[in-house]
Amino acid sequence: MSDEPEPATLYLVATPIGNVEDLSPRARRILADAGIVAAEDTRHTRGLLARFGIDRPLVSYHDHNKEARTPELVARLREGASIAVVSDAGSPGISDPAFTLVRAAVREDLRVVPIPGPSSVLCALEVSGLPTDRFAFEGFLPRKPGRRRARIRELRADPRTLIFFESPHRLGAALRDLHAELGDRPASISRELTKKFEETRRGPISSLLAWVQERPPRGEFVLVVGGAPRDVADGSEAEEPEPPEEDDAEPIREEDE
Repeated sequence: MSDEPEPATLYLVATPIGNVEDLSPRARRILADAGIVAAEDTRHTRGLLARFGIDRPLVSYHDHNKEARTPELVARLREGASIAVVSDAGSPGISDPAFTLVRAAVREDLRVVPIPGPSSVLCALEVSGLPTDRFAFEGFLPRKPGRRRARIRELRADPRTLIFFESPHRLGAALRDLHAELGDRPASISRELTKKFEETRRGPISSLLAWVQERPPRGEFVLVVGGAPRDVADGSEAEEPEPPEEDDAEPIREEDE
């Protein structure tokens, strides 16, 4: 019989990204017995816990209250409480506010324990058909076009498979910019992973862009893009032309700032 959860320990509990059957027995035990469950959305988490007959004290922990809530939770840990932190779906701390709490707990030399489970990043990579031996997770690309193009340009020579999160209303723009900056690389788009309407599309970026333009995208997407070809990664690509003189440069638009 496991002694978990232990006192004065922060547990990072991965929760289902769609199919509730993916919640592990260990995760259920931690959630059922932790002193506090810190959730990105307490309404969502309360519904998940109810599915398994779990009733624990819930506190909210999200981007808008993390600065105030972090010292409160760290103080509870120092007093001996066990705390389970969850995101809305998947592994907490990956592109979500739990990172702030983890960093604060580490600074205080408090115990932090991962409870592994579903990850949309790894699921999308696994089914993409692209190389999995080396990859880089980039999270969400910048919202503004100029910054987005600049960030993609920085990744042009990276030989690793690239993974991005993207929202439905920016997916088309992201694909256009990826095509413009990286060329027509092999890629995949996954949506609704582990759910009833799970879908993954694979092909050159241009074909995925055409597919997105044919139908309004819905749901949250994970975009996986092939790494730089060898000639680009080793710097042997053709030299780029010199930029225009300052007087000939186009003025910076507000959206590019």
